[in-house]
Amino acid sequence: MGRTFYEAYGKRLFDAACSLIAILCFWWLYALVAVLVRLRLGSPVLFAQLRPGRDERIFKMYKFRTMTDERGADGELLPDGVRLTPFGRTLRSTSLDELPEVFNVLKGDMSLIGPRPQLVRDMVFMTEEQRKRHQARPGLSGLAQVNGRNAIGWEEKLAWDLKYIRRVTFAGDVRILLKTVKKAFFSRDGITAEGMDTAEDLGDYLLRRGRISREEYEEKMEEAKKFL
Repeated sequence: MGRTFYEAYGKRLFDAACSLIAILCFWWLYALVAVLVRLRLGSPVLFAQLRPGRDERIFKMYKFRTMTDERGADGELLPDGVRLTPFGRTLRSTSLDELPEVFNVLKGDMSLIGPRPQLVRDMVFMTEEQRKRHQARPGLSGLAQVNGRNAIGWEEKLAWDLKYIRRVTFAGDVRILLKTVKKAFFSRDGITAEGMDTAEDLGDYLLRRGRISREEYEEKMEEAKKFL
């Protein structure tokens, strides 16, 4: 698959410049959200999670916390729906929880636009074709995010990712960026799947729909642990 001139030479410069400008211009917003998270949810303020990046290299992605650490009598974390507070929902609905990912872009782990970095345990459930999405650097936003985000099924979401990597252009990235701003701050749709507090993992989605057996599910979950 041939890369465009922009993808090969200009995209990284565009990412670095935009992320640095965003941090310098909106440092006050980072500080404000950090203080609010500390007051509402406690410490730590940031949530770090390992994600597969370009060429499936694992990196640590940062977000502002949106959940508490409440645990049940057995010591296990309570369901997401219980730990996700109204404040946390607001952060997610406005995508303010994703502000720290701009530092991932500045560092080079991510891009402004590209396939969203999914969980490692999602990656192992993807087909060989779907895993080609990792040929590109993951993005803060992408075609899937402006065409339904978590409100669309996994097959459609991954299809949008594959469509994006086939031709990466500056004009295309700018269009996606503008649509992202519109959806995040005006329509705020597709934050979560219908009837769910958080996005459903790919493995759970396939198991629920009978696409894989419980045995296959457990095998893939064990495979995911090897990456971590």
